[in-house]
Amino acid sequence: MNAISRSTPPPLDTELLPASPDWADLQRAVALLEAPTLTAKMANLIGSPLEFAVKKLPQSVSRRIHGAVEAALFKSAQAALWSMDNTPGKAASTRWHKLAAATSGAVGGAFGFTALFIELPLSTTIMMRAVADVARSEGFDLSQMATRHACLEVFALGGNSGQDDASETGYYITRGFTAEVMRHLSAELAGRAAGGGGVMIGLTPKEAGKWLAKIVEKVAARFGVVVTEKFAAQAVPIIGAVTGATLNTMFTDYYQDMARGHFIVRRLERRYGYETVRAAYQQLAGEGR
Repeated sequence: MNAISRSTPPPLDTELLPASPDWADLQRAVALLEAPTLTAKMANLIGSPLEFAVKKLPQSVSRRIHGAVEAALFKSAQAALWSMDNTPGKAASTRWHKLAAATSGAVGGAFGFTALFIELPLSTTIMMRAVADVARSEGFDLSQMATRHACLEVFALGGNSGQDDASETGYYITRGFTAEVMRHLSAELAGRAAGGGGVMIGLTPKEAGKWLAKIVEKVAARFGVVVTEKFAAQAVPIIGAVTGATLNTMFTDYYQDMARGHFIVRRLERRYGYETVRAAYQQLAGEGR
């Protein structure tokens, strides 16, 4: 399987200066990541409160949607991230993914609510490829577990779970939902190295699947909220065909933007450090309010 290097990282730059190109990149990232939520965008599109439409869904259907979301995220992470050409720095092709997503959404919407469970794995895989495409264009190696984790993390940026505090919606707080899984994994891998595992540590397919499933479970709690809202909006046949294509395009465009902002931030964190970039991000986000 994939091996994880424990070589010493390069030294960090000391300052992120306001006049630098990197500061301008961070400003762009903040503008993307602090844009209106996907829920707000969908409500504006259909012209009615999504909360009302979601409440009309039976609990059994909502549970089925969330189960389907977990399965779709898990399978799409495997199909999209493990199979893509791994050329860090290659320009992203955003238009093709939007067209493919619109087509799958139109087909799913045209046949009503039940067909959406068939369409979900396809559209999620298309969106995952779009996110991975952006990650690759920002210089990230798709074979690294941290990159795969970061791609999944993007899908937690579209909405809040029902248990979220209303004040805890910031970008860095959202990232914290999956950070504990990676900390646990890193500690276990470090322990294996200390026990004689060597500089290069390999994960078996079973181990990789275990950690992927834990990350997906965290992300699905949030991604499932906006997917449920999407399903409620396009549940009516015929109307759903038009709405399905439009919503899938909106979803792909939104998560491409989230991915661009997310991987700009992560790229800058590799150069300047987590705390430096977080402080600058919070400063810019505060200025934008």
